[in-house]
Amino acid sequence: MDRREFVRIGVAAGAMAGSNRILAAPAAAASKLGPGGILDAGVWEQQQMMEAGKLTSHSLTSQYLARIKTIDKSGPRLNAIIEINPEALKIALEMDRERNLKRVRGPLHGIPVLLKDNIATGDRMSTTAGSLALNGVRAARDAHVAAQLRAAGAVIIGKTNLSEWANMRSTHSVSGWSGRGGLTLNPYSLDRNCSGSSSGSGAAIAAGLATLAVGTETDGSIVSPASICGVVGIKPTLGLVSRSGIIPIAHSQDTAGPMARSVADAALMLAAMTGVDASDPVTREGAGKAGDYRAALEKGGLQGKRIGVARNFFGSNDELDAVIEKALLDLKAQGAILVDTEVPNISKYGDSETEVLLYEFKADLAAYLKEYAPHAPVANMADVIAFNQKHHQQELPYFGQEYLERAQAKGDLDTPAYRDALANNQRYARAEGIDQVMREHRLDALVAPTGGPAWLTDFINGDHFGGSFSSPAAVAGYPHITVPAGYVHGLPVGLSFVGAAYSEAMLIRMAYSYEQATLHRRAPQFPASVNIGKAWGQV
Repeated sequence: MDRREFVRIGVAAGAMAGSNRILAAPAAAASKLGPGGILDAGVWEQQQMMEAGKLTSHSLTSQYLARIKTIDKSGPRLNAIIEINPEALKIALEMDRERNLKRVRGPLHGIPVLLKDNIATGDRMSTTAGSLALNGVRAARDAHVAAQLRAAGAVIIGKTNLSEWANMRSTHSVSGWSGRGGLTLNPYSLDRNCSGSSSGSGAAIAAGLATLAVGTETDGSIVSPASICGVVGIKPTLGLVSRSGIIPIAHSQDTAGPMARSVADAALMLAAMTGVDASDPVTREGAGKAGDYRAALEKGGLQGKRIGVARNFFGSNDELDAVIEKALLDLKAQGAILVDTEVPNISKYGDSETEVLLYEFKADLAAYLKEYAPHAPVANMADVIAFNQKHHQQELPYFGQEYLERAQAKGDLDTPAYRDALANNQRYARAEGIDQVMREHRLDALVAPTGGPAWLTDFINGDHFGGSFSSPAAVAGYPHITVPAGYVHGLPVGLSFVGAAYSEAMLIRMAYSYEQATLHRRAPQFPASVNIGKAWGQV
């Protein structure tokens, strides 16, 4: 494990000295515990209780597993968890034993974490991307991200449901539904969608089913469910976090990232996830570029920062715009200098992005199955399509597999059409997109509404997103952080911070300052539906 990040936040030094105190409080006051008590708490609060001997990892893990039974498998029945790790309590006991021996690995030591079910784990859990074609198939070994988290002392307690094949199956899909896992419900309104594809990770963290979760994103799959579920999501720069062992869509855009109830928790988790992986060449580009994310958790992170307001991502919803306009005033109150602008050329890579995803999905899926699941009953895209056709009642009851079929029809990655599409994406999303607007206006970051509030789940018409700011950063491979910004009729919406490559530390500093100045997040109450006539907080 590359432990440089931990050294930078003072963890390794503390461990070598035999100290059990490995995490100081962030500069701003720690958040108050929610109605779920310690289960709604973050890393800092949980670590302080464990250091004081008032909590153990085994007890904390046991409480989360009990809450999963109460909230996820009964009660509101969120259906965010697709599988429980049968070794979770055993791992927690081992972390407690190490703590008793003064061998604390870092901020995540003994902290319960959920992984999205497209992240390989070389244990007794399956890795399926929600597909019945991989049901019961155990990965040959851990994904690099999973190995990093284990080395950091995290307790992987289970896997979360997702939009099947990370929402790259149908043009009329329903986010949060998979053949293996069924539908994940939104904790803020059970009849509404969680967005996707990291639906289960977003819903689980919102509902207090674990301290932290990992999502993955190709375009919007971390930031959209994070925004809609009222949590923090970080999509890192491509290359900061390894892609090895993650069931793919496309290597040119895929990345894992943290989802948490606070910016501080997401930052600590990101630090543990980063590192060079010999199996993933793109991580070499990120060597030495990870920032000091712990130091970024300070007051005053917005003072003097020039922030571009991406006005061409407003206008999809008047009530959403009103929330974000208030957020802009909050940014100014914290010393930010706002510049109205637009991200250029966003219409020039929509079609080419889809082309690239289709080409890479076909090639990358076959490569993953060969390396991580050689014993699986499917070996390539054609096999998956045939499996779905054979098991159409279970896999195709609501929508088809148009994207799988279109991907199968593509050639290899030497095809000129693929190379041209990829070059087009990088030109207009990077050099003549985010890079251009930030250079012209001398910006530190861009902000915009992450997306609209949650929509009613609709198995007839499929998803109907209310706008999204995800594509520029996703196609460019640049970092994107979403933070709770308020509510529209009780439904959470997020404010997005987007920056240049490897600017995570700066974005975390700004996002943290905004979060601490506003503290918008409220725990969900699991209503059956939204009362449109009443504002948030009214009885």
